[in-house]
Amino acid sequence: MRHPIHVTSEIGELKTVLLHRPGKEVENLTPEFLHKLLFDDIPYLPTIQKEHDYFANALKNRGVEVLYLENLLTEVLSSEEIRLQFIDQFLAESKSNVNGARETLKEYLLSFPTDQMVDKMIAGVMKTEIEEGKKTHLYEFMADHYPFYLDPMPNLYFTRDPAAAIGNGLSINRMREGARRRESMFMEYIIKYHPRFAKHDVPVWLNRDYEFAIEGGDELILSKSTVAIGVSARTSARAIEKLALNLFKRQSDITKIVAVEIPKSRAFMHLDTVFTMVDYDKFTIHPAIQGPDGNMRIYILEKGKDSEHVKITERSNLTECLKEVLGLDEIQLIPCGGGDVIASAREQWNDGSNTLAISPGVVVTYDRNYVSNELLRASGIEVIEVPSSELSRGRGGPRCMSMPIMREDI
Repeated sequence: MRHPIHVTSEIGELKTVLLHRPGKEVENLTPEFLHKLLFDDIPYLPTIQKEHDYFANALKNRGVEVLYLENLLTEVLSSEEIRLQFIDQFLAESKSNVNGARETLKEYLLSFPTDQMVDKMIAGVMKTEIEEGKKTHLYEFMADHYPFYLDPMPNLYFTRDPAAAIGNGLSINRMREGARRRESMFMEYIIKYHPRFAKHDVPVWLNRDYEFAIEGGDELILSKSTVAIGVSARTSARAIEKLALNLFKRQSDITKIVAVEIPKSRAFMHLDTVFTMVDYDKFTIHPAIQGPDGNMRIYILEKGKDSEHVKITERSNLTECLKEVLGLDEIQLIPCGGGDVIASAREQWNDGSNTLAISPGVVVTYDRNYVSNELLRASGIEVIEVPSSELSRGRGGPRCMSMPIMREDI
């Protein structure tokens, strides 16, 4: 069997992708706790599931193998030993023991069949679910104060962020926000224990126990030799440098990391919310990330004088930097919303720049971003639109909702 992880570009033909179908966790959002759980609105579950199914089917119709995160984890946890280990770690990272309910919650989770237990961990456990006779602490009786023992994980359908495939390995990421930090546990267990991956000894370039944050939405594989990473609200320069050092030590194909600083704001959450690759020489971009004359703060990291240092050189122009690292004479930047002051801001908020390339010049986008989609088509890109009235409420587009694990080389 060929190696189960292989991603050497953003645009190579997509063969296998990892998704998570939104579930009860999005119904456990309430206005009071939206900010804590990193949402701006509450999706309508039946519709968001229909839209997600449409997205998955659009990929399947193009020959893409779709794997579901929850199914892989269920298969991993079919082993009682691993299931108990996972529950203990999950409860510890949920800080359940701080409130003294750990054993009660463990017993409750183990009362479910494995697939339902996984769904319950994702959906969250409410205080009202535990029978009164098993409650021994005052806070447990105060569901009106805070309703959850275990917080729901509504961001999990953005499978791009907890881990990212780079070459034949992965970064398993420490997420910036506490509301998302448990998510990368799922991929950690899948890679370590699922038979599809475990026997291949998949290299982990950076693990989730590293103290500085990095998220997959900031990691873009420009070519076999070059990775672009956003320095953003969710990804730190320290993590980028550590990942670069590890890559340079442990493999030889990737020789450049391009660190691109973007404004740290909710609208510009990750690099892929403002910039994606759609063809060999074409990229989407939100014009607001560039300064006068296209200037930005960009740094190229390469092997340094020894294994503990990187060589850092600065660039200021994104177009020129991309031409340099990709060996191209010309590139085309396709502006989100056509660069119009209203349309570009509106469509970027609705992830107009967050495209998922499934082969060179073929992308999946949200249907609501009609200005950007028509510009892509005018630039020779085939656009596959998916419905997005509810999916877009989570502030992530088709790239955010997908974790490619296998692409053909270009």
